[in-house]
Amino acid sequence: MSPPAFGRNRFLQGLILWLLLLWVLTAIAPFDRRDWLLENLLVFVYAVLLIITYRRFTFSNVSYALFVVFLSLHLVGAHYTYAEMPLGFWLQGWFDLERNHYDRIVHFSYGLLCVYPFREILLRASGVRVPWSYFLATTGILAFSAFYEVIEMVVAELVAPDLGAAYLGTQGDTWDAQKDSALAFAGASASMFGVWLANKRLNPQADTRS
Repeated sequence: MSPPAFGRNRFLQGLILWLLLLWVLTAIAPFDRRDWLLENLLVFVYAVLLIITYRRFTFSNVSYALFVVFLSLHLVGAHYTYAEMPLGFWLQGWFDLERNHYDRIVHFSYGLLCVYPFREILLRASGVRVPWSYFLATTGILAFSAFYEVIEMVVAELVAPDLGAAYLGTQGDTWDAQKDSALAFAGASASMFGVWLANKRLNPQADTRS
């Protein structure tokens, strides 16, 4: 079923309203204003891409909801900077961890939440067969995650080299980028396994595209 037009899609309008409200709230007195701007630079680019391609390719409401959950996690992290996120410090103390792991949570969530929309593109726009869609969506997330790590580094070097450590959130870990990509892959794998299992139970004989 095709999603309703934007003017009639109250659910999507509500999601956008929530994001705008959260963006305004997190823009108030962030931990580091320059880092906040840098953290949100690529988000603005992706948001514009979603807007200008809306008529050409409209995601399902489920996919838009998953996007919004991920962006909400990012906006809150950008407000504090990932390395200074209070939730991460709480988890660090509770589990006796060596560092603030909020960035790890967000990278895992990227794979967990964004692989479903990516699979939706493969099924609806690329004509990929359902059995292959799970694998290609998962490996696609891994590729985009690794590519994003490279883009982050380039943006940090070009825009504000002095904010590199805060922006990238490495916290002294030289393998931070590789671990982030691995977590995105793990999240995507878990999500696609869940979707595959649900589809198998709902339609054990059908070549379903849901």
